[in-house]
Amino acid sequence: QDYIADGISENIISALSKISEMFVIASNSTFTYKDKPVKIQQVSEELGVRYVLEGSAQKIGNRVRITAQLIDATTGYHLWSEKYDRDFKDLFALQDEIAHKIIVELQVKLTEGEQARISHKSTTNLEAWSYAVRGLKLFERSSKENNAKAMEFFERAVELDPNYVWAWVRLAWTHIVARRPGWGQSPTESIKMAEEISKKVLSLDESDSDVHALLGLVYLLQRRYEMAIAEGEKSLILGPTNAQAHVLLAVSMYAVGRFDEAIQLVKKAMRLHPYYPAYYLQWLGGAYRMKGRYEEALTVYKQLLDRSQKGEFQSLRAHLFLADVYAEYGSEEEARIHAAKVLEIRPGFSLEAVSKISSYGYKDQAHLERRLNALRKAGIPETPPLPLPAKPSIAVLPFVNMSGDPEQEYFSDGLTEEIITALSKTPKLFVIARNSISTYKGKPVKVQQVGRELGVKFVLEGSVRKSEGKVRITAQLVDAQTGHHLWAERYDRDLKDIFALQDEITMNVIKALELKLTDGEQALVYGRGTNNLEAYLKAMQARGHARRQNPENNLKARRLIEEAIALDPNYSVSYYVLGVTHLMDVWLGTTKSPRDSLRKAAELSLKAIARDESFGPAYALLGNIYILKRDYEKGISEGRKAVELEPNGADSLAWLGMGLFFADRPAEAIQVLKKAIRLNPIAPGWYLHNLAGAYRDLGQYEEAIAWAEKAVERHPKSVISHVVLAACYSYAGRLEDARVEATEVLRLNPNFSVERFAKTSPKKNPIQKKRFSEALLKAGLK
Repeated sequence: QDYIADGISENIISALSKISEMFVIASNSTFTYKDKPVKIQQVSEELGVRYVLEGSAQKIGNRVRITAQLIDATTGYHLWSEKYDRDFKDLFALQDEIAHKIIVELQVKLTEGEQARISHKSTTNLEAWSYAVRGLKLFERSSKENNAKAMEFFERAVELDPNYVWAWVRLAWTHIVARRPGWGQSPTESIKMAEEISKKVLSLDESDSDVHALLGLVYLLQRRYEMAIAEGEKSLILGPTNAQAHVLLAVSMYAVGRFDEAIQLVKKAMRLHPYYPAYYLQWLGGAYRMKGRYEEALTVYKQLLDRSQKGEFQSLRAHLFLADVYAEYGSEEEARIHAAKVLEIRPGFSLEAVSKISSYGYKDQAHLERRLNALRKAGIPETPPLPLPAKPSIAVLPFVNMSGDPEQEYFSDGLTEEIITALSKTPKLFVIARNSISTYKGKPVKVQQVGRELGVKFVLEGSVRKSEGKVRITAQLVDAQTGHHLWAERYDRDLKDIFALQDEITMNVIKALELKLTDGEQALVYGRGTNNLEAYLKAMQARGHARRQNPENNLKARRLIEEAIALDPNYSVSYYVLGVTHLMDVWLGTTKSPRDSLRKAAELSLKAIARDESFGPAYALLGNIYILKRDYEKGISEGRKAVELEPNGADSLAWLGMGLFFADRPAEAIQVLKKAIRLNPIAPGWYLHNLAGAYRDLGQYEEAIAWAEKAVERHPKSVISHVVLAACYSYAGRLEDARVEATEVLRLNPNFSVERFAKTSPKKNPIQKKRFSEALLKAGLK
């Protein structure tokens, strides 16, 4: 019957807390004395109060006996005591009677509004009350299972009494907690349910302090900052001694950068709740830190670490906060010690996870960036490590151009790409795509960092010096986990020997990795498109220009590749690159006839294949062209051939995935696109927004939004990525966010047209196409 006694205590505290002229200690602090023999003077000193109410409750059959006494703790005098024997059904009236007696004895003058608030009964249904107080006990034992069971109890309580405000508020809290990953249907749905319940409660009782505090948190989670603060302030007016309301308002103040006010609110909450939860310290320390009061922040966070060691808070977060403050304070050695503790607790932790810890974020992103910069100094990595594949995995870093001539960059880049391409042809290796490794170009990086960020065990690095018909190449293969060199070599050769040299480096890497290739696999690795050095060099230059994806460089690429073809008409790579330039004309809108450009690109793909049937990218290009021409089966068939020939070809996989998405096969598209992204971890935006589209078509809007947001972050100037994100928000009912993205679309392309976009889209399913257009119209595009 514990729940009866606890429920009576909670209800009396709740009633007294509504009186502005009283100072009432929160239940969490008073409940620390439960089942312990304590002296009244001890309670007074520890909680900082003058008066103490104590009592007992006993239920016998349908009767309840309650004793209560109010004591002046400074003198030990009893101000008032009473014993009640009543029917259990009279419990609610009895609770009100006790609260009134206390107020009278303390000679507190009530206003009419306060009198109404204190005598308000949440429920007269004993069964509903019983479910609610038992639900609260489960809710306080935070776990996925207990939260779900508590939700059931609160739902039963409001089913028995639909006007039971207290139970409705606690039900809303279970939905707030269920937004944690894996605890509920989805974070968005959980927050939406909490908002709906909060608004229902307001229709029942606008004077409830708890529901205004809760609604303030809901608005904060939705990043509706001003509304969050307004609700929090209402909560304090209605519940001036409501400790939780003070902290929740402090969190909103923190989020908008009003740190001084956050500090005062948390301190007030701590006074109201002397045995406050550990999370109060998180916000106090955070506000001190943002104000530059580092020593005070460190003192608070050290207390938080002590509390975490007692199981009251996550140790990881306590160490993270200390790493952050120490780094900004200038104590980098201490910062690194705490950052190392974070990674010891969770090896996969990264800066990517930091913003997810606080789902409401900061209104001013400069505040978040300030924290991220401090944690970078402390040694927290940018992204979590990717799991190592089952087979040998390797990243070929951009070979460094040592010639001193920036014009020779294309040569070192081309050598890197040729080695990647050769290694990619064997299914016995896992090879990271050129696009991802190019992000390290020109940057001083540690091999261990590369291994962690790209999820590979081995890294090949080297340098190239090309001068007057000679070439010097150094190369070394390193185990990224241990830092040990498996193989290293320096080559001084004539430039005309570059083809044989590339093969030699590739085969030395394969031998160092102790791979055994069949004769057919070796033939693929050794395969070369030309022996004409000048044609090869022009093709390298052309590829570099084509990748810049703008009209000027696309034209330069076309001129150079046409010269390469003239030098060697049998060079398959040249026909492929020329085909890409014609397809690029379609994408860039620089062609007078998209149909003619697609026809030329298809013809050139076939010429490349005719000259080298093992050249995978040509099949991928052809497949992409078929998809654009709405010939889906042919497009997918050619795409699969490309992947068979080049199992590590990330772009080939991504093009196949895009084709499957357009062909209305989203589940298959997701599988293929995820393989492409694993091979190309720092993938271009088009990989990501196509994956978002596939999730959207399956109705998995949270996943769709997450990938579309990554696409926009990766390529902020991509109109298509912003269009996809706007549609995903619209599908999920987040119209405010959808309109923000629509505004960005129009900023990047003032002439954007939903109708024109729909016409050019090769989407097979007309219903999906129509829904997509409707989503964009809802977002505000025309």
